[in-house]
Amino acid sequence: MSDELHRTVAAARGGEPDALRELYRRCRPLVVRLLDGLGSFTPDEVDDVAQETFVRAFKSLSSLRSDAHFVPWLLTIARNRGLSSLSKRAGARRALEELRLESWEQLDGSAEALQLELDAATVRELIAGLPAGPEKETVQLFYVEGQLSARQIAERLGVGKSAVTMRLERFRARIKRELLVRLAQRRRH
Repeated sequence: MSDELHRTVAAARGGEPDALRELYRRCRPLVVRLLDGLGSFTPDEVDDVAQETFVRAFKSLSSLRSDAHFVPWLLTIARNRGLSSLSKRAGARRALEELRLESWEQLDGSAEALQLELDAATVRELIAGLPAGPEKETVQLFYVEGQLSARQIAERLGVGKSAVTMRLERFRARIKRELLVRLAQRRRH
């Protein structure tokens, strides 16, 4: 790391706004290149993840052990944010696929209902809107992180598999109700 960059990091640690802007200006291209190499992000998604990366890094700058390690530390944050974003996208697809496999006879099969069924944004919105607690934690582990089975989640949370299954079923029922409400609202308009 150059002495100039080292000084800029030190100034940014002190909360100097110009130093924070300079770090962003100098390091953003590195973050963007790293994110481009991770997966199929759209340009808007790259911008969002890069922004999240810098927000997280600047909030945590005081935890950086050495100014000399700023760039690798920043790129680690970017990589983690990028992988998390890709995982969320995969989790939403997984949730929709599971919902599609379940019985949807309550929905009238209209094009609007099918579109709602496929709307990943609805699923993500419902997950984000859950109150903090065991159900939200379970749903996030299963659908957002998307890598753990119900049994693995039960082990991680220290509960029985039936508790995890029940929480996931409640969430699926909530999605169905929300889709029915949204369909009814569309019909009224």
